Amino acid sequence: MARQLSRLILWLLIAISGFVLAENAPDVKINYFQNSPSRIFYFDDTTDVLYHDPTTWDLYRSNNEGKDWKKVDEVSGKALMMIPHPNNNRYAFVLTRGKTHYRTTDRGATWQTFEMPLPPALISSPLSFHADKTKFGHILYQGTNCEDRSTLCYDEIYYTEDAFGDKPKHMLKQVTKCEFARKTKAMQQAAEDLVLCVAFDSTTTSGAPSLGSSRLYSSKDYFKSDKRLIDFGLGKQGRGVVAIGVVSKYIVTALKDMSQSSGEMMLYVSLDGVTWSKGRFPHAQSSKLHENAYTIVESTTHSLAIDVLLHSTAAVGTLFVSNSNGTFFVESLKDTNRNRDGYVDYENLVGIEGVGIANVVANALEVEGRNVPKKIKSVITFDDGSSWSPVPAPSVDMHGKSVGCDTSDRSKCSLHLYSVTNPHNFGRIFSTTAPGFVMGVGSIGDSLKEYKDCDTFLSTDAGLTWKMIHKNAHIYEFGDSGSVMVIADDEESTDHIKYSWDEGKTWTKLSLGIRVRVKSLTTIPDSTSLKFLLLGELSRKSKAEEGRYAFIFLDFATVGKRQCQDNDFEKWYARTTKGKECLMGHKQWYRRRKADADCYVGHKFEDPVEHEENCPCEDEDYECDFNYVRQGEKCVAVGPEPIPAGSCTNGRKGKYMGSSGYRLIPGNTCVRPKSGSKDEKVEKDCAEAQPAEGEVTHQTFQFPNQMVQYVYFRNSHTVLVQLVNGEIWQSSNEGYTWTQLYPEEKFLAIYMNQYWEERAHLITSTRRVYMTTDTGKTWIAIQGPLEPNVFGLPVISYHPRKTDWMIWTGSRGCSGNPSNNDPCRSIAYYSTDHGRNWAQFEEYVRTCSWARDKELKIDERLILCESYRDKKGDQRLHPGQNPLQFVAGGDFYTKKRTLFKNVVGFAKFSEYLLVAEISDGASALDLQVSLDGQQFAQGLFPPNMRLDNHAYTILESSTDSVFLHVTMSTARGGEWGNLLKSNSNGTYYGLSLQYVNRNDKGYVDFEKVIGLDGIALINTLSNPDEAALTGKKKLQTRITHNDGGTWKPLTPPPVDSLGQKYECTGAQCSLHIHGYTERFDARATYSSPSAIGLMMVVGNVGESLAPYQDSDTFFTRDGGFTWEEVHKDAHLFEFGDSGSVLVMANDEGPTDHVLYSLDEGITWNTYKFTSTGGDAGNMRVREIVTVPQDTSRKFILLGYYPSSPSKLVAVHIDFSALTKKQCLLNPDDPNHDDFELWSPSEEREERCLFGRQTLYHRRKRTSNCYIGEQTKTPEKKVHNCECTVSDFECEFNHVRDSAGNCVLVEGATPLPNDDSCPNDEEYWYERTPYRKIPYSTCVGGNRPDRGAQHVCPGINGHSFSFWLMWAILPFGFTALVGYYYHKRGGFQRGAIRLPDSSSRTSLGESSGPLDTLLSIPWFLLGVTAVAIARLREVKIPFISDRFQSRRGYRTVAVDEDAQVLRFEDDE
Repeated sequence: MARQLSRLILWLLIAISGFVLAENAPDVKINYFQNSPSRIFYFDDTTDVLYHDPTTWDLYRSNNEGKDWKKVDEVSGKALMMIPHPNNNRYAFVLTRGKTHYRTTDRGATWQTFEMPLPPALISSPLSFHADKTKFGHILYQGTNCEDRSTLCYDEIYYTEDAFGDKPKHMLKQVTKCEFARKTKAMQQAAEDLVLCVAFDSTTTSGAPSLGSSRLYSSKDYFKSDKRLIDFGLGKQGRGVVAIGVVSKYIVTALKDMSQSSGEMMLYVSLDGVTWSKGRFPHAQSSKLHENAYTIVESTTHSLAIDVLLHSTAAVGTLFVSNSNGTFFVESLKDTNRNRDGYVDYENLVGIEGVGIANVVANALEVEGRNVPKKIKSVITFDDGSSWSPVPAPSVDMHGKSVGCDTSDRSKCSLHLYSVTNPHNFGRIFSTTAPGFVMGVGSIGDSLKEYKDCDTFLSTDAGLTWKMIHKNAHIYEFGDSGSVMVIADDEESTDHIKYSWDEGKTWTKLSLGIRVRVKSLTTIPDSTSLKFLLLGELSRKSKAEEGRYAFIFLDFATVGKRQCQDNDFEKWYARTTKGKECLMGHKQWYRRRKADADCYVGHKFEDPVEHEENCPCEDEDYECDFNYVRQGEKCVAVGPEPIPAGSCTNGRKGKYMGSSGYRLIPGNTCVRPKSGSKDEKVEKDCAEAQPAEGEVTHQTFQFPNQMVQYVYFRNSHTVLVQLVNGEIWQSSNEGYTWTQLYPEEKFLAIYMNQYWEERAHLITSTRRVYMTTDTGKTWIAIQGPLEPNVFGLPVISYHPRKTDWMIWTGSRGCSGNPSNNDPCRSIAYYSTDHGRNWAQFEEYVRTCSWARDKELKIDERLILCESYRDKKGDQRLHPGQNPLQFVAGGDFYTKKRTLFKNVVGFAKFSEYLLVAEISDGASALDLQVSLDGQQFAQGLFPPNMRLDNHAYTILESSTDSVFLHVTMSTARGGEWGNLLKSNSNGTYYGLSLQYVNRNDKGYVDFEKVIGLDGIALINTLSNPDEAALTGKKKLQTRITHNDGGTWKPLTPPPVDSLGQKYECTGAQCSLHIHGYTERFDARATYSSPSAIGLMMVVGNVGESLAPYQDSDTFFTRDGGFTWEEVHKDAHLFEFGDSGSVLVMANDEGPTDHVLYSLDEGITWNTYKFTSTGGDAGNMRVREIVTVPQDTSRKFILLGYYPSSPSKLVAVHIDFSALTKKQCLLNPDDPNHDDFELWSPSEEREERCLFGRQTLYHRRKRTSNCYIGEQTKTPEKKVHNCECTVSDFECEFNHVRDSAGNCVLVEGATPLPNDDSCPNDEEYWYERTPYRKIPYSTCVGGNRPDRGAQHVCPGINGHSFSFWLMWAILPFGFTALVGYYYHKRGGFQRGAIRLPDSSSRTSLGESSGPLDTLLSIPWFLLGVTAVAIARLREVKIPFISDRFQSRRGYRTVAVDEDAQVLRFEDDE
């Protein structure tokens, strides 16, 4: 019994001693410093730490994780900055302000000096390192050279191959930044020795470099003999490089498009530093990215993530993720929260693939529009950004009490966390390498609360579930691979910390011995240690003699826990959400300590080992192969596939194994099936493969019905065709293959977003609408608020600046029997989230649209409506008896104001708003013009123009004046009118030409030549009186080369296409062409936007225009000065490849072939597109179409077979294989390229056009090459010319007499003199019968527009109300037709005096928004800052590691031209 008792006592003693050991408190030791550190750095996988004092420029070292510290005497008072080697844990460098610097090769134990020729550049890190272990000694050093102690300084680069153990060598000067291509370990495709530098190739006259001379260079031998210019395929335009960065496996460069004044920024991405591709974002027109910033956030090896600032006045962005090569981006998350420095609330969890946390601004519209505080919400992704959801909140707090909202409804009750934009500790925000552990400070509810009202939360399953671990906000850190957690109060000073060994279930308090305000809490970077460092600031009263900053060492190794054994660990899978387990082809799991295991992990400096289990391959593991593009769920070929080597050796006969259209995403590890893999090669006919050089191919497709319309997505290869039966077909490869969209639907219309060219909507007969945001690659079904209206009104109106803002006009009560309780009426709604939610704002409307337009920069929340006054009854009945009012509704129509009580309609052109107001009863119309949608001015017409009961048509304007066609005769078959031209502010109209032809629909034979200002073609009636009686017009063509100042006949060619003289040879003979009013497709213009000066027409040589069937085809390459007949008979035509390919098809009957020319019409070749013999296979071609910019060598013939006219036939013809030689454009050496400079004034008597001589590049006619999509060099303005008679036109109320002089119209009154003296001029001149053409920039010379000279009274002589009356009216390209009854012109309301063109900024000056410089930030712990250049600075962010401050920028003066490069929206 005694033995048993003693044994029991012994076991109790052992248990008690064990308990006492387990309860040992962690060690606490305090060291004091005078100043807070700018940087604390742990040498990787060691216990050595460096502490940098930025105030005294001292450095301290600890060799035991911060328990003891010793000052580094060698660098005392000299340490300007401390830079560790990122790829070698033995090296670090201290840079001073001078030329003598220090390095350590033993983790700071000893330091050696090294000399550099220049002091370091004052940037975040003047050193750039090579990532390869074998080349760790290769370092680039950036120094600043200030010659002769002047203020003009520039940076130079030196390099060392032995970490400054050798003598550094000079590499390059006049640089902005240099990087090793292999800066990151993930970058493996780049050459080992490749260096990339942003450098200047010239300087300004002041000696300072300009942005326009900033280029990207590369070298493989440190620029000794190998120096290559990277022009990104832009040629001379590959300049304006702003920044370069290496992120994961991607090299990213930002450059400003110097060929434009718009401030467009371009992003180029490379995987090897040699081949570059332009990053394409779906939110922007073409590549016109006018964002103030890109921020490259944490990216993986298979995707590049970039946040783009899209809100002009709010720090709110949109997150985009790329495909595997980093070039094509898709929208991942809208309205991301960011700060003014470009930091974005986005962070991936360490070691957990695909899981990330971000913050979004729920009230982005209010933040931007009203400057209200942000409403922040947190969201989480488990699939690498493909989808996002609110962060799930715990249902109870740490005490088990309810959190106060329904956590099952995540839209109103979820967890919101503080993130990157508001850091409270060094390092990452949420996680460390401890697998699956995530901690954060936040709140539960509908949005994030203030920091002082937040609590501390923990997730142990990578964000899947959360729990509150403590009230109030705390700084936190993980240790020992997550087995111990430490938190410290972050709201007020404290004398203790708390720690937990059981994943936050229980917490133990540890006294610090002093009270401090905690500044940071950290441990070694891989969080495998039991030792922590807490930095605290003492109060002024309790300040210690040694210093005010306490560095408190916490050692949990002394607690005495046992080390974990195998049975203390479990297999933990990183992603357990259903459907999200596999990412990039595998599951991911770690070996992790069990939550209830009372032990420590140990294994210090050993990172958790990631394990992968490969998954069977699924659709998301594949992407489109090269030469294929995505269309819905499929990848379709962009054209014939290149034949693999060794295949199709017998010509185009036989079979070959080609691509299925898919490839496994690079880096994906999924397990392919034994057979039937999605990327498995498939057998194809050799005849379908890419032809040999010199061959033309075609594909034919017959649709089941005839066509209603076709539309291209601008700047893409995707085309849509709508059929009569409501079907819509899509081709993503320019008609090579076709796919029907949603066969079960009947579509009413296709709406293309005219502002955001990658977006479109397909309208069905129900509320269901299909939308795309990526040029038809994917379509998403949304719900409209109502069925489309039955009144034929526009259903959707788009916003020019907000991609997701739309207006929808539907109708209600219009089906079945009418009801007095629910009458048939139109109802208008708006949405600010792309149709997810709709708000009704008006009913009984005809047209509603956003007031804002591209150039009409007014309140973007303003909505304009044509709204019926009486809101009652059936809208279809007696609409003329219910006055149509013009209403402007501010703040999304909540603040309505009726501007006009009776209108016919309104339209927006360029930056101006036009309203047709009915006045003086119902028989007259006033033309009202506004700049802001609030103030209006009236347009005035000559008194001899009788406009009663006549129609008018507003024509295009691109030269600071408006062309207006006023109908003078409405006799059937004899319609014509007079062409009026306005002054530069669109208020006074004078006669330009009489008897201009129009048709019964109001369309006019008027067309300007695309790309050449001031050149236009028009048809006039030579028999207006006879035509009014007989209905038969005799038309004659006229051309103007001075914007309507004078009109001349077209000079006919001397011989026809057969070399024969024309029968008509007299002075009355000229070339006449068929115009706009006769076209089957109004888009088939004479000219091309990409082939300047080229025109094709159908017409005849004679005294008047012959019938279409009796006409031939003509061509000019000099803007209409000279013409040549290229073929007999009337032909349809189209331009391709910027004019290097011309295609024609007979337009007088069915045909089996097309004609094409590669030398601009000198020779024509025939290509037969049908194999059927005789007329049976002939096709009636109605249209020839290609991409809108005419830059492709692929065309589509649209028509039908006469045997089945009810079915549309599309023939895709590909001329791409005719030549593989691309034209060379070298403006620096024009004698050795394929282009020539040409001016439209070369053929004129006057050498200048619009007061200047301008030169354009065009391909030499005999060059056998293709132009492709290379950036075209803009026109070159040689000089301004002296003014001549051609620079002037008749003033208001004046016309030219038979001698060509301007005289006052009989009975009219000249305009009063204008003494306003715009632009602070010294003199004003009395008016004369002449006025200068607004678009002319001539200087000096003959000035018939100036009468007697008078001294200006000064601008102060005018009141503010005078300038408020400035209303200008140049309209955009349109043929707006209205049968509007206008009252007689004159001065019924008094003369309006407005500033004219002389008060405008002259051509070539910056007259609008200023440009923005931006910088790609460097990779910063997954979050990179952005640099925005404002005024005359470029901000460049710091490179940082775990312990560097996230603040801090240096400013670098750009150059004197920087003022031209700034961009600030004038809103």
